[in-house]
Amino acid sequence: MNILFATSEIAPWVKTGGLGDVAGALPAALRALGIDVRVLVPAYPALLKAFPDAEEIAQPHWLGGLLPIPTLRQARAPDGTPLLLLDYPHYFDRPGNPYLGPEGRDWLDNHLRFGLLSRVAAWLGSAASTLDWQPDIVHCNDWQTGLAPAYLHYLPGAQAKSLLTLHNLAFQGLFDHASLFELGLPDEAWRIDGVEYYGYLSFLKAGLQHANAITTVSPSYAREIQTDAEGMGMAGLLRHRGDRLSGILNGIDTTAWNPAADRHLRQTYSARRMEGKAANKAALQEELGLERREDLPLLAVVSRLTEQKGLDLLLEAAPQVLKLPAQLVVLGSGEHSMEHRWTALAHKHKDRCAVRIGFDEALAHRIEAGADIFVMPSRFEPCGLNQMYSLRYGTPPVVRATGGLADTVIDATDEKHGNGFVFGPATAAALLEALQRAAEAWHDPRRWRKLQKQGMARDSSWADAAQHYVELYQRL
Repeated sequence: MNILFATSEIAPWVKTGGLGDVAGALPAALRALGIDVRVLVPAYPALLKAFPDAEEIAQPHWLGGLLPIPTLRQARAPDGTPLLLLDYPHYFDRPGNPYLGPEGRDWLDNHLRFGLLSRVAAWLGSAASTLDWQPDIVHCNDWQTGLAPAYLHYLPGAQAKSLLTLHNLAFQGLFDHASLFELGLPDEAWRIDGVEYYGYLSFLKAGLQHANAITTVSPSYAREIQTDAEGMGMAGLLRHRGDRLSGILNGIDTTAWNPAADRHLRQTYSARRMEGKAANKAALQEELGLERREDLPLLAVVSRLTEQKGLDLLLEAAPQVLKLPAQLVVLGSGEHSMEHRWTALAHKHKDRCAVRIGFDEALAHRIEAGADIFVMPSRFEPCGLNQMYSLRYGTPPVVRATGGLADTVIDATDEKHGNGFVFGPATAAALLEALQRAAEAWHDPRRWRKLQKQGMARDSSWADAAQHYVELYQRL
């Protein structure tokens, strides 16, 4: 089968969250199973810098509306995955975040930027394509490529089926009615069973309505988003299309995230040779200016600093957490008010709390290796990757029972399978109780070692997920 994987970001070049990691790893896992996957992604500056010799292979014409004529370039990732780089400098030659301007607000032309990405994905899956290679399925990801299934539905010449993967339902790609013309969609698309959503044009709704199949990134999240409480306004549509919706749990890049061969660490280690973990803890404490304490558990967060991630709950509980006693490390960025609150907490408790605002991939690896306990109190979490990194690095996670966290972390009360600590209500009190249980277990070396081993034994590779996607492709 030929699969076009359309995405707005791809690790390691352009990444704001889990989508970038998935786009960087899943296509390679699919290719290992014999699927001819090619990744369509905007030619951001980082990609053009990485592939300066990417050759021009097409110039898609007659795309409709106000959509321009871009250039399609071809490159090959280091793992062998073919990349189709959508080159239109006026849209994509911009610094920083793919979605936000320097002031932190959405680019005003995002509907055209990602409308072009969606339209070219559909063009490649239609009779209009001038390439020798044509996909059987256009695999779209999140709202940024959500219009592709609509284009395939409304415009003539469609040949490919479409699949939409939801990585986060909270981001829905909402634009005004005028966008319909600008994007080259017909008037008939402006219907409740089309792209219209409460007076707006929604890229995500368009994809959910018209894709031949819908997946999301964990089985629990697939169930949750069909409820009114978790469906972000889309629950009715998702229930209506429930026979086309399934949850396939993400994997992680087990080559990049491997404590036995991680070049970012002070000392590598494995489930059989855990001595190196203590060395990484000491190095992390030193790097972040914390007091070197072997007798205290070191708790860690690597996350966007938002209420979705439950970091306000941890802020509320932090004074009691530090009195356990324990140390706390936070790496991330997000809501400015939360950044300031975390920075103030670290300033007040310099010996026990260290906060780094921003993102540093190498430091993220050192935190996973050096921490004793990882904290993910998310209000909702489609899949989550850091809890799987933590399990692999022998750092039992404390998580809220939601989405992919519930599908990957088993509470320590299950002595045979437990690998972490799970709590239910999204409250600071429930989080604190789970952290107290984790700290108590940490002080019992034999029990803690068993938890670490059971977590490290979990297979978090992409192999299983890739096989599920292949089966879904075959059904389509």
